[in-house]
Amino acid sequence: MMSTAVDFLSGAITLGFFLAGLYFLRFWRRTQDSLFGAFAVAFALLGTGQAIQAFANIAEEERGYVYLIRLAAFSVILVAIVHKNRSTE
Repeated sequence: MMSTAVDFLSGAITLGFFLAGLYFLRFWRRTQDSLFGAFAVAFALLGTGQAIQAFANIAEEERGYVYLIRLAAFSVILVAIVHKNRSTE
């Protein structure tokens, strides 16, 4: 029973990440603002990492590589914010 709930919630989180990415992609296509594009890429990376973790049945000790995808996603956001702030000065 617990495994079914975890699988369901993991899928819901993955769907949420991909929907958020599509939402930001829509704004990026409308405005061509690089910050929206970076958020779209970051949410796609977060969704991919969540899907890998859910479907691959990786042991907890070996999940470190999956967290590198999350690190890449947050790095994309951080670089985009710094780039946006430097370009407006």
